[in-house]
Amino acid sequence: MSFDNVCKILAEKYPEDFVRWLIGGESTDITVLKTELSLEPIRADSVIFIQTNNRILHLEFQTLTKSKPSISFRTLDYSVRLKRQYKCPVVQVVIFLQETDNEIAFTEQYMDDTTIHRYRAVRMWEQDSSLFLGNVALLPLAPLCRTDSPRELLSQVSQEVARISDRETRQNTAAYTEILAGLRFEKDLIRQLLSEDIMQESVIYQDILQKGEERTIIRQLNRRFGEINSSLIDRIKLLPIEKLDTLAEALLDFSAVSDLISWFEQNTSS
Repeated sequence: MSFDNVCKILAEKYPEDFVRWLIGGESTDITVLKTELSLEPIRADSVIFIQTNNRILHLEFQTLTKSKPSISFRTLDYSVRLKRQYKCPVVQVVIFLQETDNEIAFTEQYMDDTTIHRYRAVRMWEQDSSLFLGNVALLPLAPLCRTDSPRELLSQVSQEVARISDRETRQNTAAYTEILAGLRFEKDLIRQLLSEDIMQESVIYQDILQKGEERTIIRQLNRRFGEINSSLIDRIKLLPIEKLDTLAEALLDFSAVSDLISWFEQNTSS
């Protein structure tokens, strides 16, 4: 499941709220920038750039601390590219979603023999939930916040979701919340407290589920059989979520790429 993608969607949809949370102050002149930078393109689903008040807020969402190149080096790389392209100050915030004691989540600089580059690290498990509970844009992140009673916090979040009057917003917020809560809670508890019907009706929820399953299947196939032909990857991406579920189970018995081709012949019409 792409937890980082959910956060990227939220930041793109509600940039003013993320700026208010991480920088402070109000601004109506906000632009979400593309996530591809000049020179050799670098792209990541978890990265978002927001231009406001003649400066750029660079957000990077991390579920895991392991990264190649390292998170700290990537912030330096992004900073240099952003300053070259947009010629303004850059505020960088790496938001760690899942609780860990790994020192990378507590590091706020890149340092080598000649360079020191600083950025800010936000650890969601240290954040006060009150800011998130009162804001639809940030509400899906609330289950990851600091609390002495995680179950009670999730219950509060579900009550806040239920209060959202607009049906589409309620559906999508429930979907975002369900996915991010999966970093901390068992699926059964989440579905006890968040209406499964609301989540399943969300088009965005279904889209996130499908993309997450596609990536998992492609990653597993590449790991087992080497890089898969792009035409096969394209066929995987055309599969509906039900077929992806079937393929995910079937690939456990594959011993060669030819098994994947045979599976397509048996399970698809084209």
